Amino acid sequence: MILLSSELEASHQSFIETRDMLTQHTFALGGNWDYAAGSFDRPLDEAHKVWLRIPFEVTDGAIDNSSSDTDATIKLGTPYVLKHLYKEGNDEEASVRLVGALFDQFQAPTDPDADIESEWVERAKDIMQQVERALA
Repeated sequence: MILLSSELEASHQSFIETRDMLTQHTFALGGNWDYAAGSFDRPLDEAHKVWLRIPFEVTDGAIDNSSSDTDATIKLGTPYVLKHLYKEGNDEEASVRLVGALFDQFQAPTDPDADIESEWVERAKDIMQQVERALA
């Protein structure tokens, strides 16, 4: 993981306005969000192994990604670049869950903190400059 400095760090923003603007810059609300915190994520490569992530915490209200009625305010954290390497092919450790008998096809990264090439860091910095201009 490589931290990026940003003038947006610690700024307070409307969740809806920030989400909508970041969506225009191909970010999505990360799957690990809850009503108090989360992140906006954007893949930097076509294989979706290198990501630019902007974390946030909710300072007022609660977020609901399926509603445009939320009045939540968020505080943006320090953006960072991360890289996950996955073993190619089928996961031999995959398991069948008893409830629903769903096959678990997703595998954990073999290296969740892989070295990040400078080209991805530079690309992330360029994207953050665009985001900073749009949110300023």
